[in-house]
Amino acid sequence: MTSETQKLPTGFGRLWTAQTVSSLGDGVMHAALPLLALTLTRDPMALAVVTATGTLPWLLFGVLGGALVDRWDRRRTMWIADAARAVLLAIPAAAAALDVLSIPLLAAVAFLLGLGGLFFDTAATAYLPDLLGRDPALLERANSRLRGTQTAASGFAGPPAGSALLALGRAVPLLADAVSFALSALLVRSLPAAPRPVPQAGESLLRQARAGASYVFRDRLLLGLALRPAVGNIAFLGVETVLALFAHDRLGTDTFGFGLLLTAEAAGGLLGAGIASFLGRRLGTGAALTCTAAVEGFAILGLAAAPNPYVAGLALAVCGAGMGATMVLAPSLRQSIVPAHLMGRVASTSRMLSMCAAPFGAFLGGWLATAFDVRTPLYTAAGLLLTMTAVTSTMTNNRRVEAALRAAAQATAPAAAPDRPESREPVEAVAV
Repeated sequence: MTSETQKLPTGFGRLWTAQTVSSLGDGVMHAALPLLALTLTRDPMALAVVTATGTLPWLLFGVLGGALVDRWDRRRTMWIADAARAVLLAIPAAAAALDVLSIPLLAAVAFLLGLGGLFFDTAATAYLPDLLGRDPALLERANSRLRGTQTAASGFAGPPAGSALLALGRAVPLLADAVSFALSALLVRSLPAAPRPVPQAGESLLRQARAGASYVFRDRLLLGLALRPAVGNIAFLGVETVLALFAHDRLGTDTFGFGLLLTAEAAGGLLGAGIASFLGRRLGTGAALTCTAAVEGFAILGLAAAPNPYVAGLALAVCGAGMGATMVLAPSLRQSIVPAHLMGRVASTSRMLSMCAAPFGAFLGGWLATAFDVRTPLYTAAGLLLTMTAVTSTMTNNRRVEAALRAAAQATAPAAAPDRPESREPVEAVAV
């Protein structure tokens, strides 16, 4: 049976359901959190603090978190992280009910939710290739389904629900997200266990973390895959920080209208996830990734110039389509070419680079909006995205991708020496 016709294992269905449920709660909070912050302050820099603190755990603990995930049981890590986040959300829910909610409390909760997300996302990224036997076609199919339903839940259904739930009370969307985390934890706990690599005797956690980071930085393809979302996060967090303010002050939208704008982006993301495999086959994975990055940049440029909510919604939908396709193709490629014993560290290092850039983007967006105009962060973001596309296009081209896949296929027979990026030197030598 070929990988194109082979069925995904039963365990994937439970993982899929768990992440979909959790994503629905995330979508509720994606709309509710900035609106909650807006009920407390109109200061763009204060809004930036709430946005940025959720990304700080990746800056502080990203690489070490990946090394820990490569030591721990990945399934257990996922369900404990989600259970802890469910309990955590009870705190701001109680504060909102008692009318003592504040920006510092929202920022602290965002930080701890981000810490839980660090461990869950890294463990899930490392668990999936083990569950699917590291088959590239199965990984692409699985990531397409995961990304598609996560986009539908977190972007299409969640934001309008978050806006509506917020109208019922400030604690309601927080409790809804807590329930989603609890259900996800129960489902993840029922997944089959996957083997985890045993650390070499006497090898320290810091040394393991350093080996994972070195593997990314010495491989131009992996580095290109990591740099693109890093620069992208500067741009997208700059946009996200001021998007609620931009929609309210420049486009004249109300709370429900803001939720619809986020829904338009999610609808585009759903389409992008659905056509990602087609784009990869038609253009080659490397060329497809370059095209989707360019689409994102031009879409944000259209958003910055949008004269009304309808044009803004279309621009966000196009941007979402580019992001949706990218977030299927890039993780599937990374999961196909990285050895199992390094997957947690490589995933966390790559994610750390992107998430470390996010606070800078959030503060940059807040500062530009304060010093100039609320549209300025959007124009700046578009320029960053298009520049990044040009710089990384040769690092992730089709020739590098094909060489990396060949090297990974050859490595499945003889076991490569662990934690040695030099085993991928033939990939590095591929000419641009």
